[in-house]
Amino acid sequence: MEEEMHTDAKIRAESGTGSSPRGSGCSLRHFACEQNLLSRPDGSASFLQGVAEKSRERLIRNTCEAVVLGTLHPRTSITVVLQVVSDAGSLLACCLNAACMALVDAGVPMRALFCGITCALDSDGTLVLDPTSKQEKEARAVLTFALDSVERKLLMSSTKGLYSDTELQQCLAAAQAASQHVFRFYRESLQRRYSKS
Repeated sequence: MEEEMHTDAKIRAESGTGSSPRGSGCSLRHFACEQNLLSRPDGSASFLQGVAEKSRERLIRNTCEAVVLGTLHPRTSITVVLQVVSDAGSLLACCLNAACMALVDAGVPMRALFCGITCALDSDGTLVLDPTSKQEKEARAVLTFALDSVERKLLMSSTKGLYSDTELQQCLAAAQAASQHVFRFYRESLQRRYSKS
């Protein structure tokens, strides 16, 4: 299964947050997704969110392995290829979201969907969801979480920088609340895809 992120595809900008203003710092940028882009693989998806490779690869792999029901298909290999075309910030979260949508498009059985959410803490402790590249560079800490769609359970976390236990819990709570917007976007994207078929 291949997954490709590119801008020349017919990508429609969709709101991932409803009416939340971006200026508050606790909102997500626009999402766009298109599935079934490639003709040969079983599934493909392009996921756009906003306009350490081996480590990132391992985090994505572990997250996928946590939700894929591999016992249903023994001796089957699933390959997810993520191609980064541009990095507007929150890259790991965007890669997790693209991987999930590609697995869904391929019809891979999973116990739950998953999504990635990135939080940044600036020098005065202000939390910013879905930070841009500039906000990540200026942040005191950047935390990315992978959450499942059933109980919003933490599947994976990746952190960089200095933060307290209280700030970690604050970021996790904000990510869990924001994940509902990503999962709603998944549902809407899938409804559009299959209502056309």
